Amino acid sequence: MRRMDHLGDARAALARITSLRSKVAEMESTRVDTEGLPTAEALAPLLPGGAIRVGGSYAVHESVLLAMTMLQAASAAGAWCAVVGVPSFGVEAAAAAGIDLERLVLVPDPGDQWLTVTAALVDVAQIVLTRPLGRVVPGDVSRLSARMRQRGGALVALGSWPGADVSLRVTHSEWSGIGDGYGFLTERRATVSATGRAGAVRPVSTELLLPAADGTVRSAVPAGVAAGGGSASVLRPVAVAS
Repeated sequence: MRRMDHLGDARAALARITSLRSKVAEMESTRVDTEGLPTAEALAPLLPGGAIRVGGSYAVHESVLLAMTMLQAASAAGAWCAVVGVPSFGVEAAAAAGIDLERLVLVPDPGDQWLTVTAALVDVAQIVLTRPLGRVVPGDVSRLSARMRQRGGALVALGSWPGADVSLRVTHSEWSGIGDGYGFLTERRATVSATGRAGAVRPVSTELLLPAADGTVRSAVPAGVAAGGGSASVLRPVAVAS
């Protein structure tokens, strides 16, 4: 009888543990997959669910301005943002993009401690932009992801990042504003493509003004619409990042 009691208790405990695990997994899945951070409207077509997700990691290849745009909406909504290891991140361009400089932490040269600095800033900033300056192992990625989920943040890597949810890159671009050897560069029309982790996201692309004439980043107006609008272009120099 005593053995049967112990066996019954063990089975009941196992059932409770299994039930709790299921509930925790369901709660984590809901929070991570459905809770989105403030996201620039121009980026919505490129991201699953139309938003940067809590706990997510994103790789942006080569374009500092595109990476900067990943921070813009969260910063405008009052969130702290951090930039690690990107000395070409210009504060003028950031301000023109709508980033609140009073809530921006810049660490241009973290040296070989870039990963430690990135991990520390994940605790205080909602979105951290970092340029990987060394090898990143899966264990580091897992620890950062767990910390971001706990803190309600996300990571943007300027370059490759293991297991990134989405990778963004500019696949084509052209500048306008220069006439026959004279004039001002006014805006760049760019095709931005997004690919997901292990085929989880169908490759998509969209056309953006990166930047528009006023220094912002937004969806590109079809050329035919712009040409038929009848309004004259205003040519002005702007502070931009690449």
